[in-house]
Amino acid sequence: MLLQMFYSIRSEPMLLEQLRYNLLFRWFVGLSMDDKIWDPSTFSKNRDRFLNGEISERFFAAVVERARADELLSNEHFTVDGTLIEAWASHKSFRPKSDDEPPTSSGGRNEGVNFRGRPRSNETHVSSTDPDARLYRKSSGAPAILGYLGHALMENRNGLIVGVKTTRATGIAEREAALELIRGVSGSNRITLGADKAYDTKDFVEALRALNVTPHVAQNTTRRRSAIDRRTVRHPGYTVSQRRRKLIEESFGWGKTIGRLRKVHFRGLDLVGDIVRWTAAAYNLIRIRNLRAAT
Repeated sequence: MLLQMFYSIRSEPMLLEQLRYNLLFRWFVGLSMDDKIWDPSTFSKNRDRFLNGEISERFFAAVVERARADELLSNEHFTVDGTLIEAWASHKSFRPKSDDEPPTSSGGRNEGVNFRGRPRSNETHVSSTDPDARLYRKSSGAPAILGYLGHALMENRNGLIVGVKTTRATGIAEREAALELIRGVSGSNRITLGADKAYDTKDFVEALRALNVTPHVAQNTTRRRSAIDRRTVRHPGYTVSQRRRKLIEESFGWGKTIGRLRKVHFRGLDLVGDIVRWTAAAYNLIRIRNLRAAT
């Protein structure tokens, strides 16, 4: 699984083909030059064994602790953000929850695609392919897709991910997940949390202050008043946080272009959450290697 993420190998058959002749890959998985590669069914069983919350959580935590032992982590300054992950389900699978709605009469191969102008929402419709997926639009003007939200907490010194969570896609999921993630690192010492304008709400900012966390959230002054006061904005640390928080986009970009997060090929919140954790761990390993090489 890590090899697939490191080298953008999009399918298990492609990985097995690489293992036939790629000595680096064979070394990585513990196969000698003469060892026979696994049967595809054996590979699938092992993959299913590793895709459970306990193993992915332990592996991710071990990578973070390795970075901490190497003194690569900040304990004071953090950034949080979320990204929309496309589910392994099509719009055709997004159907009414009740059986009362009449079927479309268009017929043909795309029957069910014509929604006849009726509004669709997560309250009235559900994906028959992946019931945990939600119809969600990340920003104004962006298309609505069936997906999940992946959330990451980054330390600001070197841009390493120290917390990760996956949720169903809702309008409040990003802020709720951010509070849960920051609770895992907050304590008696005051820390800062950078975030974009989507987190600039009164409830979220007040919740951070209650946790002894200084909110370095980008101000959203579009048609309303920002929850971030001027004193916070004038502080030099706020400017630094706003500059450093953009590093978190690198992790999401890597996960979607190199890793396996552009469109997950697993269904269900738990399995998608495992893939997000494995991807975050893989990103950290790559970044740790690069940081060591630069010193």
